Amino acid sequence: MKRRAFLVSLVMLMVMVTTLAVAGATSEAEADSEVFRIAVVMPSATTDTAFSQSMWSALVTVQEAMGGEEAVELVYSENMFIVPDAAAALRDYASQGYDLVIGHGSQYGTIIEDLAPDFPETAFAWGTDVNTFGLDNVYAYTAAAEQGGYVNGVIAGLMTQSGTIGVTGPVEVGDARTYVTGFYQGVRSVNSEANVAETWTGSFSDVALMTAAAQTHILNGADILTGSSQSVVGSIGAALEAGDVLWFGTQAEQTTLAPDIVVASQVYDWSMMLMEIVENAQSGVYGGESYILTLENEGLKIAYNEGVDVPAEAVEAAEAAIAGIIDGSIEIDL
Repeated sequence: MKRRAFLVSLVMLMVMVTTLAVAGATSEAEADSEVFRIAVVMPSATTDTAFSQSMWSALVTVQEAMGGEEAVELVYSENMFIVPDAAAALRDYASQGYDLVIGHGSQYGTIIEDLAPDFPETAFAWGTDVNTFGLDNVYAYTAAAEQGGYVNGVIAGLMTQSGTIGVTGPVEVGDARTYVTGFYQGVRSVNSEANVAETWTGSFSDVALMTAAAQTHILNGADILTGSSQSVVGSIGAALEAGDVLWFGTQAEQTTLAPDIVVASQVYDWSMMLMEIVENAQSGVYGGESYILTLENEGLKIAYNEGVDVPAEAVEAAEAAIAGIIDGSIEIDL
């Protein structure tokens, strides 16, 4: 009887140990499942002080707000200028079970459209565009870049001494196009005689072409330059070399690139949008909505460089332009 009682006790102990082990494994699995995993594919570097950096900075902000690395995992593929390479990276991340997969570039739209149906429980996001392709697991996003472009243009129109302003653009699409459109109208709203000359290089990544375009504008008398895309480091370099040419930036704060000549930058802040997308995905809503950054929702911000003396008249006009865009009294024709 004693032997039988011992065996029963031993069996019960083994069951308890097994139960505790299973419970521990379940708790660990639940803890792992609570980590929200985000992967992003970008056309340039996370440190480009432009388009890609604006997204990466926002993702880091979201990670910190949600509890750090223990709550949100971030991975990225940068310098994905070659679209087939980007397609492979996006599919790989989706196959690995990332909760949110972002194609940060308008050139990635077709990839997302083709990929998303294969992973119905993965949230996808892409920009800059508002097309979700009618898919319930795709988010789309863009920036009303014309708004900050208009404000920059107002300041530039009041600060130019030569009356000639040069614009260096990449490909005439998306937020690059709308930024330049807004900038032109902002200049003309305060300086109808100013000459705003545009050059489109046809490339988002060719720094040499952007440099050459900026140099041509400077030779033609431009004392202010602006432009969009990660390749504007070439334009900024040309302005620095000239010594007396000012720069207006967009997408990210660009003062650090040239503290003596950057007057103001339109800054994209994707963090509020990303936070909402993450919260939606966590609750099982994987897409079907588009987002637009604006001055009103504070997704767009104007960052002034305190190291450059901006006339009070220009600051006042810029603030009036911001108020007018928000209340609708200023309309930008796209």
